[in-house]
Amino acid sequence: MSSIDPDLLLRAYAIGVFPMADSRDAREVFWVEPKRRAIMPLDGFRMSRSLRKTIRSGTFEVTRDQAFADVLRRCSEREETWINAQIEAGFNRLHRLGHAHSIECWHNGELAGGLYGVKLGGAFFGESMFSARADASKVALAWLVARLTLGGFSLLDCQFMTEHLRSLGAVEMLQSDYVTVLSSALAGGVAGPPEFGALERFLASPAASGPGTSPGCVIAQLLGHTS
Repeated sequence: MSSIDPDLLLRAYAIGVFPMADSRDAREVFWVEPKRRAIMPLDGFRMSRSLRKTIRSGTFEVTRDQAFADVLRRCSEREETWINAQIEAGFNRLHRLGHAHSIECWHNGELAGGLYGVKLGGAFFGESMFSARADASKVALAWLVARLTLGGFSLLDCQFMTEHLRSLGAVEMLQSDYVTVLSSALAGGVAGPPEFGALERFLASPAASGPGTSPGCVIAQLLGHTS
């Protein structure tokens, strides 16, 4: 099975372009440069009371990079999808090289939702997400925002605007303005090199491991400082 070359994928993201296919069974891939681009400001994530309660409750166990291929596959199993076999193979290769990551939500040991995307410089390009249980993808996105904020990232790209993303705080901008924001993000993190693993270190620190403190409570508190 053919796949998109990882270097080509990274070069495309670096100039604001990404791949899509017409369907799961499509044999061709085309490259997209939208006239308008959606991003999620890391200091503008909107967390409803019900979502905050779900995050704090620990309903979902949240991990990263534990089931990348499964998350990608689940995202591709919709009736309408832009992820064909070539794109799926390309992103799995990108993940093995350390450039693509997933956030997973588990419920009673079963994969309940998640998202995946590409990390490049101080930018994270969110590709797709899915939910098998209510709020699972929202929880995954909340954990991603907290991770990127702690890690010194400056851009969370969402590609196309949807009402779902808008309700969570996403904003839209012209592609020309997006390229300027992207260039700044690729130059580095907010305060030094971005660290995708900063969240794990923080959760293991004394500041986040006091009596009665759960990872979900820490995430909710972190997001409360930014939303």
